[in-house]
Parts: sequence; structure tokens; C-alpha cells
Amino acid sequence: MENILITGGAGFIGRSVANELLARGHQVRVLDSLIDQVHGETDGAELLDDEVELIVGDVRDKDAVRRALRGIDSVVHLAAEVGVGQSMYEVERYTSTNDVGTAVLFEALIDHPVRRVVTASSMSIYGEGLYRDADGAPIEDAERKTLRDGQANWEPLDRAGRPLTPVATPEWKRPNLASIYALNKYVQERTTHIMGSPYGIETVCLRLFNVYGPGQALSNPYTGVLAIFASRLLNGQQPLIFEDGEQRRDFVHVSDVARAFADALALPQAAGGTFNIGSGKDRSVLDVAHSLARAMGKNAIAPEIVGKARIGDIRHCFCDTRLAADRLGFEARQDFEEGLAALAEWVAQQTAQDRIEQMRAELDARGLVA
Repeated sequence: MENILITGGAGFIGRSVANELLARGHQVRVLDSLIDQVHGETDGAELLDDEVELIVGDVRDKDAVRRALRGIDSVVHLAAEVGVGQSMYEVERYTSTNDVGTAVLFEALIDHPVRRVVTASSMSIYGEGLYRDADGAPIEDAERKTLRDGQANWEPLDRAGRPLTPVATPEWKRPNLASIYALNKYVQERTTHIMGSPYGIETVCLRLFNVYGPGQALSNPYTGVLAIFASRLLNGQQPLIFEDGEQRRDFVHVSDVARAFADALALPQAAGGTFNIGSGKDRSVLDVAHSLARAMGKNAIAPEIVGKARIGDIRHCFCDTRLAADRLGFEARQDFEEGLAALAEWVAQQTAQDRIEQMRAELDARGLVA
């Protein structure tokens, strides 16, 4: 049994990780700033289990971080601003919270070393996922040269103009940092691994794919796509889908992600590793929108295909899970349709302020929609 600190632990993923750790017999402390964009009108504290100790504070506040680390054996580092599009104009805010916050945490750990730190990274560091060309060769640096309204083909092409085939993305693929958020998450990864060894701290990074489940921040237009779709449908509005909706993603349930964090803290063979955490199954964004509408009983509300791309968005990226399976024994257990049904049941009991038009206007005003 350990005393474990979760930074950002009052958020969607953090609460599930806290519950998983409590179920395994650990003591859990949370450091969270409870920002409005994530927690809305609630303070977030009432959503935490009564056994969790909450310290309200910013991960950039050295005194708050030092106080939170007292008596702690291991750390799960989740505190971060999250949102690819918003990161492209709230650059200072994202970089300060994500990168400086991580630096503050590890400076504090110099004087209070712990056994292990597990840091949340993101699939966004890959940019475009892995592809193969017409000859079967792997392509790690696929790009879309032009993006314009209503174009017929949104797919990356090779140098000869031939279509590329998306394949599952493994951890060895070189990063292609297409947004400030992606850059932030990569810096968090490297800071974690660089700072661990000199101070005797074991480190692990988990690259999370699209996490979904009950408890998502429905009023945050910069969060996961399923939460955004659910908020729109709950308010009788059409989900907005950029491009043509055929971009493919990997959706993994928050309960599976929580288990991955708990195992990454515990397993000796995880130390020093960076692992993809996803379901290993890819789905088009359009199919997911239709599936969620069915689950919520909103079949009559068809998604709106925007026919535009957001700067920093990528076409395809889905998860190669083999390394996590080999080293962590990780396998996603939650059936997607059953997970959507549970999400829909939870959403039906919520209220959500639909801010998607606000988000769209902010991106448009800054020229971030092609």
C-alpha cells in the first residue's frame, strides 16, 4: 500500500484513476486547481470519493506542490490544459500549465524523491499516425500539403501523389508535433524521463488515445470528441464534424485507462517505458457520431459535415497496443457499444452548456480553420 499523489486528479481521468487506486488499497491525495473550463459551476470536490484527500492548488505553485508531496510514495501526473485547437492561440497558458507545471513538480521531487512517477502523455505527439505507401514501405512523416474548404480528398498522399494507407501507430514512430498541445505533451514526456534517473525516480509515460466515458466535461468544447458530440445531442443540436468525417481514431474507455495507470505504477517492468494506451480498434468519427446518436435515442439528429479542417488536426491516428500488452499485460476490456450505452445513460441525467459555436468562432477569428 502506498500514498499516491494525483496531480489534476479531480478531472475526468483523474477521478477514475483515484477510484482504481483506492480499490487496490492505496491512499490517494489529489492536487487540482479546479479550473472553470473543466469543472464548470461545480467545484469538482463533490465528485471525488470521500476517501480522497483534496488539496486545491495550481501545479505551477511551488508551495502547493511541496505541500502535496509530503508523505507521498508515488505520483500520477495528469495536471494539464487539454485542447489541440485552443492551444494554438492560448499558447502561454498551455505552455505554462503543461511544461512549467511539470518542471515545478520535478524540481520539488529533487528534495522529495518518490519511487515512481507516471505521466499522462497523448497520441497528439505523433501528428499523423503511421502509414504505408503503395509499395508497403512505412511512412512516418505523412503530411497534407493543402487544406481548403470542401476539398474532395482529405487524405495524405506520397510524393508521387498516390494515396497512403493508415496503419496502427506504434511507439517507435517519430513524433510530428502539429500543435502547441502536442509540443507540450512531448516536453512533459521528455522532462519526466530526463529527470527521473539522476534522482533515483522510476518513470513511465502513457500516451493516451481518445478517452471516453461517464464523467466527461460536457460543457468544455475543447475536450474529447465524444463529450462534445454528447453535449450537442443533449441540447438537440447537430454534432459538428470537420472534414468529411472519415478520419479514423481509437476510443478507449476511462475504466481501461485507469487500470493502465494503476498497473504502470505497480509493475517493475514498466519502469523507463513509454506506452500507447488505446483499444487497438479504429473507427471513423462519422460512425462514432451516428453510434452515439443511436445510444442517446437521438437518431433524428444527423451530424453536420463541416467540410473544413482545423489547423493542427490530423487525418488518421489509431493505436498499436502490442508494447503495452507485452510489458504491462494491458488489453482494453470495455466493449465500445456497451461503453456508449453507459455514457448515454449518464449524459441523460446531466445538463450541459453548448459552447461549440463559441469554440468555432474563436478558431475562425484566428484563421485556424482551413
